[in-house]
Amino acid sequence: MSNNNKKWIYLVILSVIWGSSYILIKKTLIGLTPLQLGSLRVIFTFIVLLIIGFNSLKKIPKDKWKWIFATGYIGSFFPSFFFAFAQTEIDSGVAAILNSLTPLATLIIGVGFYKFIIDSKQIIGVIIGLIGSFFLIYEGSTINPDQNFLFVGFIIVASICYATSVNMLKYHLQDIPATSIALGNFLCILPPAVILLFYSGFMDINIKESPEVQNALFYIIILSIFGSAFAKILFNKFIQIASPVFASSVTYTLPIVAIMWGFLDGETISLRQFFATAIILVGVFLANKQKSS
Repeated sequence: MSNNNKKWIYLVILSVIWGSSYILIKKTLIGLTPLQLGSLRVIFTFIVLLIIGFNSLKKIPKDKWKWIFATGYIGSFFPSFFFAFAQTEIDSGVAAILNSLTPLATLIIGVGFYKFIIDSKQIIGVIIGLIGSFFLIYEGSTINPDQNFLFVGFIIVASICYATSVNMLKYHLQDIPATSIALGNFLCILPPAVILLFYSGFMDINIKESPEVQNALFYIIILSIFGSAFAKILFNKFIQIASPVFASSVTYTLPIVAIMWGFLDGETISLRQFFATAIILVGVFLANKQKSS
């Protein structure tokens, strides 16, 4: 199978996995705090990746560990907590939509720091996708005005983190196996996650007598296995065969899945949101029609 076909398959799979992550975060926050959620997600993901690819760490050259460390914190550690805090105040669908700022940030960082060469179709694709995303944000704010949109700041910062990480992965870790990168990332961010969990009050919880916490732990395990471990490996492979902007355009399509999950969970969705989704898909298609180096 050609890399061009693989790119679209990866895009669809990641959209489904990460699009489903937002509803899992929402359900987890019923029984746990954002600090507990973020910490446990990192710890569980590390355990899964360690089982999958313990020997893969040997494939990371010594001079690449600084980039493994940087992408671990910028692309995994901080966003895990930012999204957890954000979703204490805003709907899961809106959180996913706001994350679609990532491709624009990826493009700006790529051009500014990595001399990323772009053409007009790619720029138009990013702009169209961004317009569709803002339309979705506006619709979400009018449908549910009770949300505290000050918390969107967490997601905006997380999007910038993702964009920075994507460019680093593409230009500094292109030849490192995807599993090696993922395990190396979570090995680096494991210590502070353990410390935060210890001071979060989790150790004082009586899990046996709390159904909410039991359910939350179940959701975190699913989130860690699929939304973090498996998706992280797949995304690393995705970056290696696609441009940074197209790889980050997964954040344009995952809101479709997130909105559907939110609708099933009682969040409101309108026909105009579906129209905005169509605009986003056009933007993703054009964003792939580019030639860069």
